[in-house]
Amino acid sequence: MLESIIWILLIGFFVGQIAFRLKAPPLVGMVLVGILLGPQISNTIDSSILQTADSLRTIAVMVILMKAGLGLDREKLAQQGTVALRLGFLPATCEAIVIALVAMWLLKFDFATGLLLGCIIGAESPAVIVPGMLRLKSLGWGVAKGIPDAILTGSALSDVLLLLIFSLLLAFLSQGITTGITLPGGITLSALQLLPFQVILQIILGAIAGLLTARILVLLLVKQNWTQNATQDTLVAASFALLLVVLAEKFPIFSGYLAVMATGFFVIEFDAPLARRLRNSFDTLWVVAQIILFVLLGASIPLQVLENVLLVGLLILAVGTLVGRMLGWYLSTLGSNWNWQERLFLLPGNSAKATVQAAIGAIPLAAGIEGGETILAIAALSILVTAPLGAWAIPTFAPKLLRKGEVDPTKVAIARRIVLLAAVDTSPLAVDVLLKVAELARRCDGEVVVLHVMQSEDEESIEQLRQQTKQLLADIRYRFVTVAGVVSEEIISVAQQYQVAEIVMGKRGHRLWENVLVGSVSQAVLEKSLIPVVVVEKM
Repeated sequence: MLESIIWILLIGFFVGQIAFRLKAPPLVGMVLVGILLGPQISNTIDSSILQTADSLRTIAVMVILMKAGLGLDREKLAQQGTVALRLGFLPATCEAIVIALVAMWLLKFDFATGLLLGCIIGAESPAVIVPGMLRLKSLGWGVAKGIPDAILTGSALSDVLLLLIFSLLLAFLSQGITTGITLPGGITLSALQLLPFQVILQIILGAIAGLLTARILVLLLVKQNWTQNATQDTLVAASFALLLVVLAEKFPIFSGYLAVMATGFFVIEFDAPLARRLRNSFDTLWVVAQIILFVLLGASIPLQVLENVLLVGLLILAVGTLVGRMLGWYLSTLGSNWNWQERLFLLPGNSAKATVQAAIGAIPLAAGIEGGETILAIAALSILVTAPLGAWAIPTFAPKLLRKGEVDPTKVAIARRIVLLAAVDTSPLAVDVLLKVAELARRCDGEVVVLHVMQSEDEESIEQLRQQTKQLLADIRYRFVTVAGVVSEEIISVAQQYQVAEIVMGKRGHRLWENVLVGSVSQAVLEKSLIPVVVVEKM
């Protein structure tokens, strides 16, 4: 078991990075690793890992949904509220119905079995869509109109609807009956008639469960200070989020995944600093969780059953997306302020399938449903085709179809490399500048460019400065740069060249006025630089 975990993490990570360097989504490499290590080819992954794959995938999806909730923007959702609500129901419903009709024609399924296939294929993948949308938010694409927020929310709602319909159809096809309830007065409602009430109940109770969980987290982690650092905060928050998923499985009256997403959303509303700490920590958790998720996803794909339905499956996927889902997208954005390019972005941004298909694709076969093997094969095909395609298409087409707006750092983590510039000379003040820039770099895990503008110093003085830099920045990534020219101009030029976040430099005043005036070089940089400047004075 331990060997399998090592194989999954190490090979999954490095092959994912190879895919990234080849300009492909990392998940492509991870899924490929799962296929190669899985029972279909090398059978390297231990059977105990494969038996717990569903639980491990649940944990990974919990992490990504918590990230989604912590990245939602209430103001943007209010702006696009009706669009988000319609995106939660119309595209998935239209796709499921169209797939059912096409399956009746091509596969000779009855309507109920075709709709069962439609519910499996129509579900959207949070594992692909959530990271993609959060990445767009961190870069500013589509944020002005709240497009990533609408897609995130709609994706969560659509899975609630389709999973409920799936369970209803599965009971009908396997048992031949549908359960219902009898109301006072002798009125009997069938399971189909109860479906709208079940959907509404799951959504409302899921939101309430998320709200209460967020209240508990703020009470424990902020007001009563049960934790001392961000790691402990994350441990408690992740445990509560996973508890919601487990409770939803035992008592299926609310959506556990929606509750997890709502928890993150309400934490932002109740305590934004806590949300920021959790956002950074869940970003780190996702680095590990995504490897486990996609490698096990690849290991669960039944390659041997794909051959017979390959062409038919591709046709069903194409018609379901290009006819059914696009009709749903059109109806969802009708009357909104989205232009045609933003509507077109839904094709790459809202079509990926992976986690739900891996979780429920084999259930009809296990339940003895006629055509279950075909359903499993098409579910596997949808993962192989749409997950890599969606992960590639989201960042590729966003700059072409969406407008870039201003990023709100209070709602989403901005992923960027922090570079600081330390401008030093060969005076004793260089030590203070280096100590200050080291302190700042450690706080933000940043890198440092140490700049020395050469004047008339000898090589021995510059070499001594290099050694001081090596000693004081021993635990920080840095580069030592020397240039010649006007000091203030070179500092600003190098800062722009390396796109630094801050300039740290020393103050060297004139002898008679050093307690009143900032040094001439630092004064010139302060006046000309558009980059923040930290001036260090000899204590």
